Amino acid sequence: MKPLDLIVRLEWAAVAVAAVVFYAWSGVAWWLFAVLILAPDLSMFGYLGGPRIGAIAYNALHILIPPVLLLLVGYLSGHAVAIAVALIWIAHIAIDRALGYGLKLSSGFQETHLGRIGHKRNHLSP
Repeated sequence: MKPLDLIVRLEWAAVAVAAVVFYAWSGVAWWLFAVLILAPDLSMFGYLGGPRIGAIAYNALHILIPPVLLLLVGYLSGHAVAIAVALIWIAHIAIDRALGYGLKLSSGFQETHLGRIGHKRNHLSP
């Protein structure tokens, strides 16, 4: 892994930690966190419609714009559950990025804006 890649992953890990800490401060029950932390990955069912539709569905739930807007609306309206859901969503996205998972390209699930995910095969070695 390149040093710059490591720095970017550490930044996303810091965002994930911050989201979890703010969630803890929100006072909302941890069962909600457990139920929703993987919810954005349900967007992978979009791939049943092909790689283009799958990428659109996946990316719609894996960009920061919707959860940040939800966080803002929750904060301005004083709605603790909206804030909590936004923080869970942000934590999910940040954990994905920290692990090297990026937004999907329409060429296939393993193709992301951060590069190809999965095992790289070296045909020269056994």
